[in-house]
Amino acid sequence: MENISVDKLHELVPDMGDEDLILDVRTPEEFLEGHIPGARNQDHETVSSIADELKKYKKVYVHCKMGGRSQKGAADLEMAGLTNIVCVSQGGMQRWMDMGWEVE
Repeated sequence: MENISVDKLHELVPDMGDEDLILDVRTPEEFLEGHIPGARNQDHETVSSIADELKKYKKVYVHCKMGGRSQKGAADLEMAGLTNIVCVSQGGMQRWMDMGWEVE
């Protein structure tokens, strides 16, 4: 599984298309407080329940607040057979917001 920083994710966002998904594995409450534009939310504890649905994407970028939950969620998805997972394990939504990058 590929691991990237949230800084790298920020660089990739402008070129992402419909075949890419940013998957936010924080709680729904955290997601509502602010998230990366276009991101989808599924908490890390239940993320494997949508594994089949995620197979249609070329890349699924899994992120959380700091990197811990994204590692668990990404590992669960990989164990469910997905090969399109990119784990944002260095930084996360906290750094995204600290940098002043766009949020919804």
